[in-house]
Amino acid sequence: MKKILLITSMFLISAVSLWAQDDDEDGGNEKIRDKMNEYIQQRLSLSDAEAKKFTPVFLEYFKEWRKALQDNKGPEKRLDREKKVIDLRLRYRGQFQEILGEKRGNQVFNQQDRFIQELRLLRQNRPGNNPRPLRRGG
Repeated sequence: MKKILLITSMFLISAVSLWAQDDDEDGGNEKIRDKMNEYIQQRLSLSDAEAKKFTPVFLEYFKEWRKALQDNKGPEKRLDREKKVIDLRLRYRGQFQEILGEKRGNQVFNQQDRFIQELRLLRQNRPGNNPRPLRRGG
């Protein structure tokens, strides 16, 4: 169990450093995309055959997902962004279900959200990024 936690921690720490870098058009996105793909495959326990079928579909999904986020930046476009992401997920859910079965096909997006959440937590908790302590009046 400790080995699994250590490996996962090392993986996420390296992924956070990639996430923190400025995203080139493909450079930064490509690294995050690959780490996210590996993470989802590991979390869903994909066989080699499933992974071979899953990867090209996931890469296409990721590309469209990133474009939806980039095209709809800012708080004023929040609803448009969420709608586009939901539409994408509905469209790709069927493809993931064909490859992985209904249950695991539905879990792809949960694992994607979990990956993003873990990256954010690691980024917030990394050394040098400590929030300032609250001042006490007096």
